Amino acid sequence: MGLRDRFSNYVYSKLEKRGWFDEIFSNTIRYGGRYASDENILESSDVYELLQDISNQMMLAEIMITDTEGNELKHDKALKTLKRPNNYLTGSEYIKLMTNSYLLHGEVFPVLDGDKLHIANNVYTEIDERLIEHFTINGQKVPGYMIRHIKNIGTDHLKGVGLLELGKNTLEGVMSAEKVLTDKYSKGGLLAFMLKLDAHINPQNGAQSKLIKAILDQLEAIDESRSVKMIPLGKGYSIEPMKSMIDDDKTLSYLNVYKKDLGKFLGINVDTYTALTKSDLEKAMMYLHNKAVRPIMKNFEDHLSLLFFGRDSEKRVKFKINILDFVTYSTKTNIGYNIVRTGITSPDNVAEMLGFPKQNTPETQAVYISNDLSKIGEKNATDNSLKGGDEQNEKTGNEDI
Repeated sequence: MGLRDRFSNYVYSKLEKRGWFDEIFSNTIRYGGRYASDENILESSDVYELLQDISNQMMLAEIMITDTEGNELKHDKALKTLKRPNNYLTGSEYIKLMTNSYLLHGEVFPVLDGDKLHIANNVYTEIDERLIEHFTINGQKVPGYMIRHIKNIGTDHLKGVGLLELGKNTLEGVMSAEKVLTDKYSKGGLLAFMLKLDAHINPQNGAQSKLIKAILDQLEAIDESRSVKMIPLGKGYSIEPMKSMIDDDKTLSYLNVYKKDLGKFLGINVDTYTALTKSDLEKAMMYLHNKAVRPIMKNFEDHLSLLFFGRDSEKRVKFKINILDFVTYSTKTNIGYNIVRTGITSPDNVAEMLGFPKQNTPETQAVYISNDLSKIGEKNATDNSLKGGDEQNEKTGNEDI
């Protein structure tokens, strides 16, 4: 260390001990980066929105149990557990939590304890020499039949990959940039001033110290943008505004580019998805369903089926999604109108879609074409639109063309 450095440090330490700098320059602003974690990752609005769109589709899915032939088993005890998994989560909350954990961490561990279903944290896994996976939770070994390791497979057979790992650098950059802008404008734009003195700042000059502190107090008292302060200054003093070190345009340009990349780590092209939501909501939901939701459904079905029924059973856990749950009422009306023009609430499947009670009659359970009231699927249904058409042709001598 040179003589000049030692002298500077000595002077600074003396001034610091006197408290003069602390008294006058007491307010400092420093920006730090953000680290993505379970506690703050959902603070990014774009990440939250994409996770909501995906997990909400899973949450609204109807869970079914099917047998070898694909027939629905409505009274299977596994169905009761899936609908009421435990005392602190509903079935919908469980599926949503499982989906979010799967997307963020790349893996999730459902645990079946009797008739209760849980999601385990802090799970350590390893595969032995016989290629059997073993599970340990907080030092306690868990039997393999009680737990499943659902992975978003990348290139590792034992570990999944999620947004927190794949998009770590991008995510932390986006979160830091958002925090900088938010902090700036939550503090009124971080307006700063520079006080210039023709004379040297002298810690021993009590009058000068009092004047500087009084000027700073006046500036700090400006807490609203419409406030006006008149600060009389003596000879040798001047105040100039300082430009913020934060370049809003560059920060926004960065966010416009990299915020969209976060969607790709979830399997979604944000530009395509956004454009579809503006032009055709049904297509947007189908895009999201096919790109992101269906693979998750298939993975969950496979693992939950093994968890509940084992490898030797043909019974399956199935997720059934009605994509029309995500489109507007006017879209449903148009779909219903295109299905049948004889009556907007007939047949029953259209009535149910639009929120009307089903009539449950043979006529309303059939699907008709146009205004002809001909049942689709009946023999010669499209040959003659009028009932008894053959007899009428025979009486009039007309033949079918």
